[in-house]
Amino acid sequence: MKIWLIVIFIFLTGYVYAQDSTVSILRNEANRSITLSIPDSLKNKDSLIKGGLINLNIAQGSLKNWAAGGDDFTFAMNLYINGHAYLRKKKITWYNNLDINLGYINTTSVGGRKNDDRLDFLSKLGYDLNPKISASMLFSLRTQFFDGFNYSDPANPVFASTSFSPAYILLSPGFDFKPIKNLSIFLSPISSRWVVVMNPTLSKMGAYGVDTGRKSITQLGAFGTILFNSKFTKNITFNSRMDLFSNYEHNPYNIDVYMTNLFAAKFTKLFSVTWNVDLIYDDDVRIFGPNHNAPRLQLKSLIGLGVLMKIGT
Repeated sequence: MKIWLIVIFIFLTGYVYAQDSTVSILRNEANRSITLSIPDSLKNKDSLIKGGLINLNIAQGSLKNWAAGGDDFTFAMNLYINGHAYLRKKKITWYNNLDINLGYINTTSVGGRKNDDRLDFLSKLGYDLNPKISASMLFSLRTQFFDGFNYSDPANPVFASTSFSPAYILLSPGFDFKPIKNLSIFLSPISSRWVVVMNPTLSKMGAYGVDTGRKSITQLGAFGTILFNSKFTKNITFNSRMDLFSNYEHNPYNIDVYMTNLFAAKFTKLFSVTWNVDLIYDDDVRIFGPNHNAPRLQLKSLIGLGVLMKIGT
């Protein structure tokens, strides 16, 4: 998969492709946004910074005797919760970040279903070698909370995911490089990734690249992540993250790509508008094509208007 093609896809202005069912479920394990911002005055001092934010978007609509047609009732809710902590002690730094996303939609025609479900924990322990490079150990866990279904045939939804089915666990030693302000590049030549499918039904199906009947698979490969944060004004921010993983043992040139972009603009102390664009290409997720045996580039775009409340630093 050509990386330059991926970048072009992400930044195509006006492209909105709303993911549903399995595609929406699959992209959740990678939808990660680190919001921790460290003041320059504290980056080289012993310090502890902790905080978080809560973002809630709600939309509701009703129709009665509406000649143009439409659902009599619609309701949608998206909740994003973030908690983060940064600890520095001399040359040692420790980052921790937790993201939780929950989404629910209910309409007269299709009933209720989730359209977002994600738990993402990341921890990174580093030792400064110089002001721009540090040796680091990265750990991450990505999964979801609730059952997910494929609604390609609304009358017969197909069970597709649940808690720890799948779960993605990564342990990665490497180096952090910070060439300029707001840009961080982490590279690891040897990383271990575990894909976990604990549910017996999904395990028997051989879902998510795990061999039929097994609960997990171990992958050894190279890992890299690029993080860019920019604050255009006091109330307008843009965060972008791209994760890349190459499996040495199986098609190493077919690089798995996980990318998320979040644009947020606050127009009052509490209310804001957000735009989230996510992308996934996973060579092991083969649910597309006539025979449902081909990978495919996945895109998702969500625009929300609601409450954004910051907690702590």
